[in-house]
Amino acid sequence: MQVETTRHGAVTVVRPDGPVINENDAALLKNESFQVLGNTLGRFIIDASKMTFVESNGLEALVEITEEVGAGGQQLRLCGISDTLREIMSLTGITSKFQQFEDVQSAVRSFL
Repeated sequence: MQVETTRHGAVTVVRPDGPVINENDAALLKNESFQVLGNTLGRFIIDASKMTFVESNGLEALVEITEEVGAGGQQLRLCGISDTLREIMSLTGITSKFQQFEDVQSAVRSFL
């Protein structure tokens, strides 16, 4: 898995590319997200459109990221969530921890 970051105005988009299927992938996602969080005061989005699969370590990383974002009074914004990831989040009871958007543009606009 690789993680790409791009800027959309004052908002940074973190885009994991590939499955999050082991501890190393989860650590990479978490570390990149924490670094971006520190530089953007919480004005970032995770674009999950290229995350083809997420296993338990990846879900834990997403929860840890949203808890860190929550410490600043916000909720992690996710976009491009696949039906599979949406179902996994629902089955594990973590759906309500995230704001969900269809695409990057609508997630970026949510900061306005």
